[in-house]
Amino acid sequence: MKLVILGGGGFRVPLVHGALLRDTADRRVTEVVLHDTDRARLDVMRRVLAAQAALHPTAAVAPPTVSATTDLDAALAGADFVFSAMRVGGLEGRTADERIALDLGLLGQETTGPGGVGYGLRTVPVVLDVARRVRRLAPDAWVINFTNPAGLVTQAMQSVLGDRVVGICDSPLGLAKRAAGALGHDLDDLEIDYAGLNHLGWLTALRRGGRDLLPDLLADEATLGALEEGHLFGTGWLRSLGSLPNEYLFYYYFTRDAIAQITRAPQTRGEYLVGQQAEFYDGVAGAPEEAWQRWDAVRRDRNATYMQETREGDDGGSHERAEADVEGGGYEGVALALMAAIARDEPARLILNVRNGGAVLGLPADAVVEVPCRVDATGPVPVAVSPLPGHALGLAQQVKAVDELVIRAAIEQSRSLALQAFALHPLVDSVTVARELLTAYARRLPEHYEGLA
Repeated sequence: MKLVILGGGGFRVPLVHGALLRDTADRRVTEVVLHDTDRARLDVMRRVLAAQAALHPTAAVAPPTVSATTDLDAALAGADFVFSAMRVGGLEGRTADERIALDLGLLGQETTGPGGVGYGLRTVPVVLDVARRVRRLAPDAWVINFTNPAGLVTQAMQSVLGDRVVGICDSPLGLAKRAAGALGHDLDDLEIDYAGLNHLGWLTALRRGGRDLLPDLLADEATLGALEEGHLFGTGWLRSLGSLPNEYLFYYYFTRDAIAQITRAPQTRGEYLVGQQAEFYDGVAGAPEEAWQRWDAVRRDRNATYMQETREGDDGGSHERAEADVEGGGYEGVALALMAAIARDEPARLILNVRNGGAVLGLPADAVVEVPCRVDATGPVPVAVSPLPGHALGLAQQVKAVDELVIRAAIEQSRSLALQAFALHPLVDSVTVARELLTAYARRLPEHYEGLA
């Protein structure tokens, strides 16, 4: 099978490649094509992947071949799976998503809040072009979307390719695994009740034999407090909610705290990554024999400092991420399980971003939601989930309405709709500020927002 990775020069590509190296089934990915607009980054990533394959224990099967190209049509032709992990606007775009909002006193985060709106506005036109090319060059391919904002982008691409576009994220499955482990169970033995949108979901139950075990966890102060979510949200708030929220809900429940913590830092996450990534890519280009060692060291640092602002306490200190989280990838395992289920009819249970259909009551049927799914050769099918409580459903409805405005604004190149998307987001508190956001984006990144200026 042929797998095309869009954003193939990106730093996290070796995670996907590593999962492929561990796959020895008869029907597996045998050809990987990396596509990126940056030839230098592609060259570095090919070196890293070659070193990774050389370090992999000798197996009974040959590793997949790896090629790289800046020609999108050549990459897509005949693909079986397309993995989309692009960052439209690069890290410059990410720093804009963070800084423009912070300068206006708002949350500066790349996928949540005004940053997610700005990210979506410049990304939708690009992914729609990709979807049309996939339809023409690889009509039977499945698209696995990891391009952020993942739910919004998946919904946009589904308008061209239908249900053959599936969005993935490692956050919800990581949450469910941590909760199951804290209860002393393997996640495979439990029924997951999780619903919402990408980066906006709630784990409302974990059932075994029909009995919900989550109340046991919520009632156990010590065990709950040791959980990452206990550190993040506080045990009292989790018991008040009666559920475990996705980590990104920190930005909604503790907005002022997040803004203050991000503002106190000497640089935003994007600004930090700009320097780190420049050093990494330049370093590998200058010392190709150290490609793998350099990548692995940077990976560990990136993971350890991920969402650092959410782990700072009132005293200025912070708790460390669990070693399993630092070591883990996560999304690459979801991607491989999804491909195996479809290509080899190996049934799987995964939390995915798929068309709602009616799984989440109160959200449109064609909205992309994040829910547990059963997956086989026919693709993913959402399983029944409990209705979201009013506060959660209301927030999901508002954010989904913003997603839909972003998609329409990008397609129609409508400044009016883009303004509505910013203004109606729950983390933007003024229409006046929304106008300033849109103006600032058009000024900072004119090549991406020219039609909205």
